[in-house]
This record gives sequence, C-alpha cells and structure tokens, in this order.
Amino acid sequence: MESGPAIFAGAVFALFGAGLLVWTGTRLWRREPVGLGVSRIASSVLAGMAGAVALTLGGYCLTRL
Repeated sequence: MESGPAIFAGAVFALFGAGLLVWTGTRLWRREPVGLGVSRIASSVLAGMAGAVALTLGGYCLTRL
C-alpha cells in the first residue's frame, strides 16, 4: 500500500535531479550563465549539488520499496 507514494516520489526526485544536471551541463557547455547575476562557478556548483542531492534522494526512495 505504501509503495505507490514511494515510487512516485522516487521518480519525481530522480527525474528532477537528472533534468537539472543535464540542464546545468548544457548551459556550461554552451558557455551560457546558469543563473543571471550570479557568479558562474557558484551557480554551477549550487545547481550541480542540488541535482545530485535530488538524484540521490530519488535513488533512496526507489531502493526502499
């Protein structure tokens, strides 16, 4: 009964984390700013860490089924 919400939460976290990492990598590859008005290094590190944390949480939720 409780596996449904865990699957949904894991999928949402995993998709968001992967999407954020792909988006950040694409912006850096094209030499475009990740965040407007913010240091390129700081914004890319923060976005990369947030993507990695979300991807890790998604994996954690999916392994707890």
